[in-house]
Amino acid sequence: MAHLIFRRGDTRIVDYRLRPGPTTIGRADSCDVALPGGEISRTHCIVQSRDDGWELVDRSRHGVTVDGEPVKRALLADGARIGLGPYEVEFKAREQPARPTDEVVGERNHEIILATDDAGLHVQRAVVHVVAGPDAGRRLPVKSGRIGIGSAGSSIALRDDGLQRDHVRLRFVRGRVLVEPGEGAAWVDGARVREIMPLYLDEELVLGSTVLKVAQEPLDEQPSARQLGDMVADSAAMLRVFGTLRRFAGHHFPVLITGESGTGKELAARGLHDVSARAGGAWVAVNCGAIAENLFESELFGHEKGAFTGADKKKDGAFHRAHGGTLFLDEIGELPEPAQAKLLRALESGEVRRVGSTDVEYPDVRIVAATNRDLPEAVRAGVFREDLFFRLAVLSVQLPPLRARIEDLPSLTAHLCRRLHPECHVTDDALAMLSRHRWPGNVRELRNVLTRAFVMAGPVIDAQDLTFHDLGMLAADSDGPPNSLDEAERGYIRQILDDVGGNRSAAARALGIARSTLHYKMQRLGID
Repeated sequence: MAHLIFRRGDTRIVDYRLRPGPTTIGRADSCDVALPGGEISRTHCIVQSRDDGWELVDRSRHGVTVDGEPVKRALLADGARIGLGPYEVEFKAREQPARPTDEVVGERNHEIILATDDAGLHVQRAVVHVVAGPDAGRRLPVKSGRIGIGSAGSSIALRDDGLQRDHVRLRFVRGRVLVEPGEGAAWVDGARVREIMPLYLDEELVLGSTVLKVAQEPLDEQPSARQLGDMVADSAAMLRVFGTLRRFAGHHFPVLITGESGTGKELAARGLHDVSARAGGAWVAVNCGAIAENLFESELFGHEKGAFTGADKKKDGAFHRAHGGTLFLDEIGELPEPAQAKLLRALESGEVRRVGSTDVEYPDVRIVAATNRDLPEAVRAGVFREDLFFRLAVLSVQLPPLRARIEDLPSLTAHLCRRLHPECHVTDDALAMLSRHRWPGNVRELRNVLTRAFVMAGPVIDAQDLTFHDLGMLAADSDGPPNSLDEAERGYIRQILDDVGGNRSAAARALGIARSTLHYKMQRLGID
């Protein structure tokens, strides 16, 4: 696999192994490789794989050189020298021992989300084990993406008299553990730590008379707060959903929210945005089912003046408006196939090109999509692209229907009534009648029932004030097959494993996940 060697002056900083798809390099902590410096743009450039090799694309206002020549786009030859401000990056097409990058770490980079399923969220968290020394046997959970280890005042304070404050530092970057020099001497398997370097899970870190190892351990999920944005709940099922969404908020990966119509998918997406690091950025919602196919590109990517009849001025698309924030794609399952291909290209490359323009832009956007359709079934039926499905469903959560969480009715009813009028409430008889209803329209139907009753009867709603559509009494259980997502994922992973001859490392690279995550998924899905 190709890789990049980063240098600053004569100092070799780090090696970075290139993965399939685009690799972003820049100052922002959302980049795959984060480099400090005033001459580095937030997203400076992209290195991406092509059928004929690897290509560099400049996205900066500072510029990029390849072998000393300024470029905007260039195919990289083995040994090519890339200039990025004060850094020189050597491109190597051959396999070399790779070392993770010195990235700026985020709030939850010490955690790995392994999988999400009907049972909830599976998270592993880094833990420091003291193997030898005065604190031998201690187990020290890591609570941030960058910690100092040493004497009193360090993130992890040890009793070893030979240590200084922040004697050595650990960083956690997308499941990788990095050790960086601190204020004292430290060794990894006999090698002195003089620059940032990886610390693998079976390696020993020695400082003073203390020996440490880092492990990943399952993190027990605790019920989250009973409110997320404009959603309230008391049921265990919804509290798990709230906890999952709060955990997702600490990452920047795409999220797919599924559930029946009326379960609150847009509210869930907005709640995720509001508790994320992007809360101060834009929130842009697009209903994919309401966009005409011939206007899809213009709505999402914008257009230039004169690009087509009626384009009397330059227009920003949804990707531009959501720059720095969240783009919510509702009813994603309704996209026609040509539009799916265009969206997939934008998600894979990060490139956005206005209709009628040759210039490429790279908005910084997090994608959250939602659908009430069974997307795995749509994939099997050939009406939804498999590659787009797995691009969107990096992190996924399913909202349960209201009939499966009737214990939420009292809090939901009180919440919706307060929105109608400060004194609005339902009687015990009315609440009992609401609890016997089937709710095919879920929370949206509950809101409508309460609104009708409030308009007709006033703030005190009794049982005789409630009116329902017959559909609710006759509705059959519309829950879909619970394992359809698992079946699609199992088939996809088996296909990738077949393509690479069963090589798990190669399969993990092709899937864009860690080998440990692939191993976990294979165990969970019963793949030999």
